[in-house]
Amino acid sequence: MNSYLKEIADLCGITKAIIFHLARHTFATTVTLTNGVPIESVSKMLGHRNIKTTQLYAKIVDKKIGDDMRRLKEVLGNS
Repeated sequence: MNSYLKEIADLCGITKAIIFHLARHTFATTVTLTNGVPIESVSKMLGHRNIKTTQLYAKIVDKKIGDDMRRLKEVLGNS
């Protein structure tokens, strides 16, 4: 799997090492949680036995939302 991901990264010009764990993490955060998929569903998709494991991904999403809102406030405040 990692060799396929490396090949795809090379074709796309991505220099960062892409591995299966990173792909799972990206799927969980970027594809599902940021698009409103319930955390319970994401947990099942990832095969986590304990939802607390999945909640680690959700904290990253919450941080990104906070960062994005701060940037938006700055942009709107400068209008």
